[in-house]
Amino acid sequence: MNRRALGLAAVLFIAVLGLFALSGATEPANDFHFSIIGDRTGGATPQVWGRVWREVSLLGPDFVINTGDTIQGGGDRLVEKQWDEIAPVFARYRELPLYFTPGNHDVFSDFSEQVYVKRTGRPTHYCFRFQNAHFTVLDNSRTADLSEAQLDFLEQDLKRHQELNPKFIFVHKPYWIIPLKLASGEFRLHQLARRYGASYVISGHGHRLVRLERDGILYLMVGSSGANIEAQRKDPEGFRNGYFYHHVWVRVKGSKARFTIKELDGPFGKGRMFPLEAWADAAPLFDPEDPAAFDKPET
Repeated sequence: MNRRALGLAAVLFIAVLGLFALSGATEPANDFHFSIIGDRTGGATPQVWGRVWREVSLLGPDFVINTGDTIQGGGDRLVEKQWDEIAPVFARYRELPLYFTPGNHDVFSDFSEQVYVKRTGRPTHYCFRFQNAHFTVLDNSRTADLSEAQLDFLEQDLKRHQELNPKFIFVHKPYWIIPLKLASGEFRLHQLARRYGASYVISGHGHRLVRLERDGILYLMVGSSGANIEAQRKDPEGFRNGYFYHHVWVRVKGSKARFTIKELDGPFGKGRMFPLEAWADAAPLFDPEDPAAFDKPET
């Protein structure tokens, strides 16, 4: 081999090494866990919410984020007392950083919004970073979908943090279900998530577990973590329809997040635990009586 050929081979070898180094550098250095707690109200079951918090605390996540509807609401004169009633729970688990999403039971008037901001220590829409992951919390507590102002905030936020990965969007009302069910991804929330690489959109409000995917974006409606679903839960098809008390454990490793659904044990459930990918739309892909036969836990 002549000198020219050797030189070309050396250049190609260095270029390949550079590509490997570059691909390694683009993978974010994430390795953390967080918990998602679903709605506590419309119609609270305090024992359930208390047990959810105890389980979450024992798991020891890096932080907790909820999907909204923390208080029952119902009028400005009630909200201060309702926040007082649950303050001892937050005090008990104060070692866990907590991020709130505003729900329609939390914020329904200017006064309730002021109280919400004071009690949660969070604005109604904001963003935060954990390691190299990015989280955006939006507010549709008083609208059916997301206002243009909220979507403008989302676009600017995602644009400013394009280097962070993965990206999560939290918004209480899952208005995305209808356009996705109609096989249309052409609504602005989805367009922005797709354009700026947001991988996960997470909501509450419906008190049932729903999972949809479109263009590589996971949409999740977290079910009840205390909102009353006793009538649906006692239905033989309740679990299969997504009505069961649960919380969500999320592991973020690199650019990916793995979601595990944890149902409460008796008397409020059967303690079933499964990866989110074992749930299609609003139904399990496994025998609800024996999820262990389907699941292959990591060891």
